[in-house]
Amino acid sequence: MLSLARTNTSIVGQWWWTVDRWTLASLMLLILLGILLIMAASPAVANQHHWSSFHFIKKHVIFLVPTLGIMIGVSLLSVQKIKRLALMIFVLSTIGLILTTFMGIEIKGACRWLDIGGMSIQPSEFVKPTFAVVCAWMFSKYHLNPSFPGNWIAIGLYLGIVSFLLLQPDLGMAALITVVWFSEFFLAGLPLFWIFSGAACGIGGLFAAYFLFPHVSRRVDHFLNPEGGDKFGDRYQITQSLDAFINGGFIGQGPGEGTVKKYLPDAHADFIFAVAGEEFGMILCLVLVCLFAFIVLRSFTRLFEENNTFIILAVTGLIVQFGLQAIINMASTLNLMPTKGMTLPFISYGGSSMMALALGMGMVLGLTRRRIHSYE
Repeated sequence: MLSLARTNTSIVGQWWWTVDRWTLASLMLLILLGILLIMAASPAVANQHHWSSFHFIKKHVIFLVPTLGIMIGVSLLSVQKIKRLALMIFVLSTIGLILTTFMGIEIKGACRWLDIGGMSIQPSEFVKPTFAVVCAWMFSKYHLNPSFPGNWIAIGLYLGIVSFLLLQPDLGMAALITVVWFSEFFLAGLPLFWIFSGAACGIGGLFAAYFLFPHVSRRVDHFLNPEGGDKFGDRYQITQSLDAFINGGFIGQGPGEGTVKKYLPDAHADFIFAVAGEEFGMILCLVLVCLFAFIVLRSFTRLFEENNTFIILAVTGLIVQFGLQAIINMASTLNLMPTKGMTLPFISYGGSSMMALALGMGMVLGLTRRRIHSYE
């Protein structure tokens, strides 16, 4: 029988006593709640497509096998191996991102998926966590050796990735990667000039997106003009979502008793938070918010005693990405911002999203492990 005493020198034993078990437990609880909400939301969506009621549930559980394997497996790796893994996946996923421009599957007006062996893969989901780690690596290399062009490499990678994301188009993902990249650059010692320049470019980019992308202007218009409900098609989903929260109240209608999932085509994905609010009430919604907040804050506290620049930058980028994605999903569901097709981490249905999130959080768990020896 495997002993996990502190004197255990096996890989698993050392991992167990150095990994942040509170963060790990919180992530496992999120995954369990995700299964519960997929069971509540997906049968109605499957019936709309005339599939088996358990269609999405079965696929979600199947996706959980590699998801858990990736998260635990990556968290076992050393810092150097995490760097190499991130670089390898970043190169492969970037190639996939480029290929979507020429041979991507178009869904709802966007080419973001590749058909590989009968499976739809979204390369940008895997670019997201690995980009954060690779840029942190470049920024930290420049910090240690100013003659190394790490900052310029990171700038070049950012411009290239964002350009291909805008071609899909995926403005939300481009904005998320921009915030992650800017956060890391800021911590790495971004000059004041570049801070103001970046802010000006960001504001200019928002105005440009409004005028260049019809779907962006449509969503912003119906967000600013709620009375134009019939004029803007996207308003329907928000109206249904808000009604779900009103119907749910404090304790909810009860498991399986909600109705919003019958009318929302993305009830199991982008609007699963609305299903949680209607069937399980404000109680479960607050539990989810607290879990996301705990994971973010707990991960940041692990960095307080850290003096490795790469680890500080990489974990910051990954956690900003994780927390911001959760905020965007919940805020758009509650009509606090224009709608954006972004999954709720480990809760929404989506194989690419779950495995990419597992990769990112596995790297967070691996990088924040307590270490005695030098690892730079």
